[in-house]
This record gives sequence, structure tokens and C-alpha cells, in this order.
Amino acid sequence: LPLLLEATLLRLASGSHHPFYNGFYYNNIMNDNGNGQEKEVYFDGAKLVVETPRDPVYSSNGANVTLSCHYHYEPDLEAKHKIRIKWSKLRDDYTKEQDVLVAIGKTYVAFGDFQGRAHILQAGQREASLVISDVHLQDDGKYRCEVIDGLEDASNVVDLRLQGIVFPYQPPHGQYRLNFHEAERVCQEQGAILATFHQLFQAWSEGLDWCNAGWLADGTVQYPIRLPRKHCGGLHLAPGIRSYGPRHRHLHSFDAFCFSSALRGEVFYLDSPAGMTLEEAKQSCQDAGAEIARVGHLYSAWKFLGLDRCDAGWLADGSVRYPIAKPRANCGPAEPGVRSFGFPSKGKFGVFCYKER
Repeated sequence: LPLLLEATLLRLASGSHHPFYNGFYYNNIMNDNGNGQEKEVYFDGAKLVVETPRDPVYSSNGANVTLSCHYHYEPDLEAKHKIRIKWSKLRDDYTKEQDVLVAIGKTYVAFGDFQGRAHILQAGQREASLVISDVHLQDDGKYRCEVIDGLEDASNVVDLRLQGIVFPYQPPHGQYRLNFHEAERVCQEQGAILATFHQLFQAWSEGLDWCNAGWLADGTVQYPIRLPRKHCGGLHLAPGIRSYGPRHRHLHSFDAFCFSSALRGEVFYLDSPAGMTLEEAKQSCQDAGAEIARVGHLYSAWKFLGLDRCDAGWLADGSVRYPIAKPRANCGPAEPGVRSFGFPSKGKFGVFCYKER
């Protein structure tokens, strides 16, 4: 048990960009009889080194991306065994790593959601780079590239970041009504996922200021403040991310911070002279060969495609919103953003539709 604990701690400690070594460079191996006589020399003091990019690798939803990873020996020598390559994804809450792919030579097995989307780049000797096609929102995060040559084992980490947008989400029935699992579900229903702390921090650095606390992917509850004020943590605190820390995922309720990336399709606006009810709006989108847009679709179209429309429209969750890229008179505040009319029970509006490419 102590050895297992020590090995686990070593793995957890290797989450930085520094290479992970098992601490031993094997100069000789005991023979099968266990009589202490040397069987053969494997590494002669050589060290296996795994190299990955120090800077994050950026991609977007639906794109293809290569996570670079190469290995060599110091001093240089040829491998004595078939090299085994293992890729895994680190989790935000530091629980067990998610298996992505294992490869020996040209033979490999991908796991879970990476099946059919992940393979090793076959581009030359000492290549261990991972190719991920059709990138998903959930692919954002840190990946460990591990190379095993016999008893020698080294690894390093690649940080994959999706270009996207974080938006706060509050359900129709009011503020602070979502436990962690409900927050996960509503973000998915809006074409998004729960944001990570890094994604929220990036959004804060780009100007996001929101006084309501919301769940993040690691089970913590936080909120971003650019302009300190009395009811948002106090006037005398510096701007930053306010944190309630980890909360009970079933018993505690807050809002959610959702994350969406670039669209695989387009968002467009439909209207009628008399406006539409929500049900009429859904049908109009279907008649146009599309579906009613989700909140994540609208935010992504505003962020990445510059969607600008000063007309309010229905969305799939029953909210009415409109995106403003170029602020102007009679279109809300002086800053760009997605404006909201809430969840009206009555009234007729246009509709934002979404169509896959």
C-alpha cells in the first residue's frame, strides 16, 4: 500500500510541464534465476526524455488538432524494446486520469469518446504525437503523453485549449436553483458544457463581470468581478474571481457558467409581421430546414461570427434575447453583448434558428 500511494503521488505531481521520471535509470537487470548475475545492459545510464510544447495548443469545436510529443535519450541511443505510447487526459478535480489511447508501433487502441477520433501521428522516428479529429467541447484540458521503453518510463503534459465563450446561465424558474448535476444538464441543453476555472478566468480577463455565483466543471462555485461593489464581495476587494470553493453537488444550488466554442453551422433570424409565439417560432425554424437556436449557439454566433441584430428573438429554452456586436441607440447598453428579455410567458417575437453545415 505505501508503494502504491507513493506511485500515485508521483503521478499527481507530474501534472506540470516538467518531464516525469520514475526516479531510476536501469543499468542492469537481474537474471531469471535471481542469483545476482547481470543478464544484459539495457540503458547504460541513458535517460528517456519526453518533450511537449510549453505553450498551450489552441483549437475549436469541430476542428482537427495535433498534440505534439517526441522522445529521445540522453545520451542518444536506440531503443531496445518496442516502444509503448500512452495518452491520457487529466481531470480538473484531480481524480483518475481518463484513458485516451495506447499504441505499440502502428497498432493502437482508442478509448471512450476518443474511439474513431484519435490516432498516433506516423511521421517518423521517436514520434508520439496525438491527432484528434472532430474536436469536441469536452476535449479541452491537459493531456499526458507517456512513453514506455521496457522498464524506463517518462512523460510530459500538453495543454489543449478551445477558443470559446463563457456565459452565465440561469434557468426559467429563477436564481440559484441548480445543483451541480442539473447545471451540467442545462449547459448541455444549451449546446455547451460547464466551464472550467481557466475558461472563466479567461472570460474575466476579457471583460466578463457577473455578480451571481455559478457552478464550474470541477464542482467549485465562483463568479467573476471586474468592478467591485457592495453586494458582490464588497467594495474594498480587488477585481478577480470570487470563490465559494467546492460545494455539495446534490444539496447546494447555484447558477451555472457554461462554455461554448465555434459553431459547426449558422444562426439566422426569422420574423413575421405579427411576431410569433414560442411554438410558432419552433415551427418556423423547422419549415426553414433548421432548429430553434440554443443559448450557446447565439453566444457563439455573436462572439465568432459577429452576429448583430437589434430584434429580440425566441431561443430553445423559452428565453428571448438578441446579440449586439456594434452598440447603438435603442439597442441596450453601450457595451457589446447578448441582451436578454428573460423568459416571457406571453408576447410574440421573432426567432433565432440554427442550421448545421
